[in-house]
Amino acid sequence: MTLTELRYVVTLAQEEHFGRAAERCFVSQPTLSIAVKKLETELEVALFERTKTRVHPTPLGEKIIAQAQIALEQTAAIKDIASAGKDQLASPLKIGAIFTIGPYLFPHFIPHLQTLAKQMPLYVEEGYTATLRRRLRNGELDVIIVALPFTEADVVTQALYEEPFEVLMPANHPLAAKEQLEASDLNDENVLLLGEGHCFREQIFEACPGLQTKFENGGGISEGSSLETMRHMVASGLGITVLPQSAAGTSQYTAGVLTTRPFAEATAKRTVGLAWRASFPRHQAIDALRNSICHGNGICTILDR
Repeated sequence: MTLTELRYVVTLAQEEHFGRAAERCFVSQPTLSIAVKKLETELEVALFERTKTRVHPTPLGEKIIAQAQIALEQTAAIKDIASAGKDQLASPLKIGAIFTIGPYLFPHFIPHLQTLAKQMPLYVEEGYTATLRRRLRNGELDVIIVALPFTEADVVTQALYEEPFEVLMPANHPLAAKEQLEASDLNDENVLLLGEGHCFREQIFEACPGLQTKFENGGGISEGSSLETMRHMVASGLGITVLPQSAAGTSQYTAGVLTTRPFAEATAKRTVGLAWRASFPRHQAIDALRNSICHGNGICTILDR
C-alpha cells in the first residue's frame, strides 16, 4: 500500500462520493477508483459499500480508514521535522482561510509578507472551517486563518484581532436613520444570512439571538451563498444583512445605494486567529505571517500579545 492510496480512501470516506473525492485529490475518478480497488484487493477486505447514490465505509473499513488517517498525520509530522533544519522562509507556505475572511484579508497582508519573506511563495485556499480543520490535520495546509474559538487536538491557536459586525442595508432603509443599531432592531426585518456550514452564520445568531428564534420559527430569513451575493441582494432591495467589518464596504456600488451601521452591542464581533499543528517547526514562517497580518490589516484592532 502507498500513502497516496491511504489519502484516497480517507478522502473518499469523508466525501462519500467518488467524483468529489477525486476532485479533492486532483485525479480523475477512474484513477481514484482503481487505487481504492487495488488497496481492497491487497488487504483482501471491502473498505466501502457502494450504492447508486453514495459510498460509505464498511464497519471494518471504518477502523482501517481511522488508522490510515493517523498514518497521514504522522507522515505530515515527519515532513515537519525534516523541514525544521531548512531555511524556514525559503519554501512555500500553505495557508487556508474561511470564506468570510480570505477574500478580505489576503489583499491586505500578502504584499507586506512578500517584503518580509521574498523566497516564501504562498499557496492559499478558502474553505469551510470543517474542511480547513481536516486539511490542517492531514498536513495539506500549514496554517489556517479562522474565527476563534477553534479547538483541535495537537493544534496551536493564536488570536490576531477582533472584528466588529455591521449591518448592510439600502441607503434609504428606515434603519439608516439610526447611528447605531440594537440587535433587536433586526427582528422585524428580512435578514439575509449565509447557509449552513458557515461559522459566521452561527456567530450572527450568537450576537442576535432574536434572529435565531426567528429562523427556528421559519420566518424572515433568506440565505445567500456568499457575502458578495448577499451584498448584491441587499442592493436589489431584498432585505438587509450582517457582515464582518472587513467585508462591509459599499464602494462596489455608486454613492447612495448602500450604507452600513454598527451595532451598539460590544459583543457583536468575532475574534480572528491563526491555527497550526503543534509539530509544525517553521516558527519563523508563522511569525512572518502574523506580523504581516498585523501590519497590513488596517481595518481591525490588533489584539495585544
